[in-house]
Amino acid sequence: MLDFLRRFRIFFGIMSVFSMIIIFLFYQALKPRKTLPIYNPADVNPELVDSTVQYVSKYHTISDFAFTNQDGKTITQNDYKDKIYVADFFFTTCGSICPIMTTNMIDIQKAFKDNPKVMLLSHTVFPEIDSVPVLKTYAQKKGVDNQKWNLVTGDKKAIYSMARKSYLAVKLGKPSELYDMVHTENFVLVDTKRRVRGFYDGTKKEEIRRLIEDIDWLLTQE
Repeated sequence: MLDFLRRFRIFFGIMSVFSMIIIFLFYQALKPRKTLPIYNPADVNPELVDSTVQYVSKYHTISDFAFTNQDGKTITQNDYKDKIYVADFFFTTCGSICPIMTTNMIDIQKAFKDNPKVMLLSHTVFPEIDSVPVLKTYAQKKGVDNQKWNLVTGDKKAIYSMARKSYLAVKLGKPSELYDMVHTENFVLVDTKRRVRGFYDGTKKEEIRRLIEDIDWLLTQE
């Protein structure tokens, strides 16, 4: 028996390597491929969508916008052209979820600090309080990279419209509450074609890890 094994050891070695290759190829072929959905207003909870766009079931994209950032610069959709970005809504005096969200957004900034294709966009929901100087002070205190992350202020109705009609991220209240304070933990992932690709709880570390993984995947697809 031992003599037999010695005589055919090369053959058995080749067959073992060949078998491992076949098993690996089958595993790769059968392994589920990662995908990310493309969200339209009709795909999400109607409470998160303005009634004027709830029926839209395809081709939804982020609308054009123009807001002012922490450096007093006008930021538009052109600043995010061909970028993957994460959007959220906050205010500087928030003492509950916003500090956690900002800390977690810093983690995303660090993860992609050397990748110019990934950017961040935070909208204040209290523009009457969060002026350019206030946003500047907040950005400096939190360690915001001005080249990668814009904290923006502007017309309140325009900001709230973006939250409900473009980013599909904020629960609706009664009509009388349309421009009351928006308070949402949602981080919204947007691809280079201005399409919504994911929603994440910005207060949870495991969700931030998932978001970073999804950005990494999107980078391989663009």
